[in-house]
Amino acid sequence: METKKSKETSPIGADSVDTTETGLSRRELLVQGSKVAAGIGVAALLGNLGSFPRESYGMGQPAMSLLDSLTPARTALIVIDMQRDFLLPEGYAAQAGLDIAPLVATIRPIGKLLAMARAAGLLIVHTREGHLPDLSDCPPYKLERSRRANAEIGSKGPLGRLLVRGEVGHDFVDALRPLEKEIVIDKPGYSAFAHTMLQQIMAKRGIETLIITGVTTEVCVSSTLRTAVDLGYRCITASDACASGDPALHKAALAMIGVEGGIFGEVVTTAAIVERFAR
Repeated sequence: METKKSKETSPIGADSVDTTETGLSRRELLVQGSKVAAGIGVAALLGNLGSFPRESYGMGQPAMSLLDSLTPARTALIVIDMQRDFLLPEGYAAQAGLDIAPLVATIRPIGKLLAMARAAGLLIVHTREGHLPDLSDCPPYKLERSRRANAEIGSKGPLGRLLVRGEVGHDFVDALRPLEKEIVIDKPGYSAFAHTMLQQIMAKRGIETLIITGVTTEVCVSSTLRTAVDLGYRCITASDACASGDPALHKAALAMIGVEGGIFGEVVTTAAIVERFAR
C-alpha cells in the first residue's frame, strides 16, 4: 500500500514558503520586526518613546511586576559609586566637566532606600570605582580618555589622587556611608561585576532580585544593570535614585530598560519601592 507522507516544512526554506493568515512570510515579518525595534531605539534616544504605538510590539501589557513579586530575603539593594570624587565640587566628575547637581540630588532618595532596606533586612552592597595606587588595574584607554577630559586618573586633585583607592575622594560621601555589616565592592571598571567578587557574594546569599541605584545612569548603573541581566538577575532600577550629569542621557538610559517588555527589568520610583516594603 502507498502511504501518504505528512506535510513538513523545512526549516531551511521556511522563510520563503511559510505564511501567516495575513499572507506575510516569516522573512517579511522579521523585516517588519527589525524596523520596529530600530524605531524603538531611535525613539528612546530622542526622548519620543511615547510616540510609538506600544501595543503593536507587545509593550501594552507589561509582565507581572518585579517589584510586587520579589522576595525580600532574596533581594539586594545596590548603591553604585556614591563617592566624593563624583559628588563633591572638588572631585573627579566636576573636574571632568560634569554637572554634578543631578548626581547630588540622588543622595536623599538613596538615603530613603537605605533606611528601608536596613529595616527590611535586605542585603546591601555599596560600590566604589577606583584603581590601585600604581594604576596597574587601569586599562590604557581609560587612562588616555581621562587625560583628554582634563581629569587624568591618578593625578593630584583637591581630594587626593583622582579615582585612586585610599584617597579622600575615593571614599563615600558622609551621608551614605555603609554600616559595618554592609558589603563594599571596590571595582576598577564600570560594571560592579567586572573583576570583583560580587557575583560570588550574590550566589552565596541566594539573591535573585537587584534594586539598582547610584551614578551615573548611562555608565556604571547601566553597565552593572546589563551585566546583572546577562547573569540572570531580576532588576529594578530606581529612576530618581540614579542620575547623570546630562539629563538627556539619563532619560535615554532609563527608556532603554523597558523596551521589548522590559528587556533590562523595570524602572520605578523610590516612593513605589518604599511603599512596597511598607505593606
